[in-house]
Amino acid sequence: MNTKVMFSKKSDLWTTPKDIYEGFIDKGYFDPCPVNPQFDGLKITWEKLCYVNPPYSQIRVWLEKAISEVEKGNCRKAVFLVPARVDTKWFHELVYNKFNIQFIKGRLKFGEGTNSAPFPSMWIWIKK
Repeated sequence: MNTKVMFSKKSDLWTTPKDIYEGFIDKGYFDPCPVNPQFDGLKITWEKLCYVNPPYSQIRVWLEKAISEVEKGNCRKAVFLVPARVDTKWFHELVYNKFNIQFIKGRLKFGEGTNSAPFPSMWIWIKK
């Protein structure tokens, strides 16, 4: 298996599949981490409902920000789309046995692509 693509800088940003992204936005979710943002989502106050597909080299800092925003009451729920890397420190320290997770069956086709991702994905729901 070629793991270079899974952990290379070229694979840091995986644009959410359009139908998934639009589904969240249509339901009133705010994206504090959009592609080409006009703001730094780590430095702003988040809204009540947030959808986050963070750069995969920065998952920990985005999870920490979400947890902080939920604890402050700024964000009621943050939904993350991340690779299912259950062997990582961020997963065990910040997510496991703390928040709901759901593994996504199969491999997502990110962005407008036709090729499946080289890794499995999961949802994380961060809420009080």
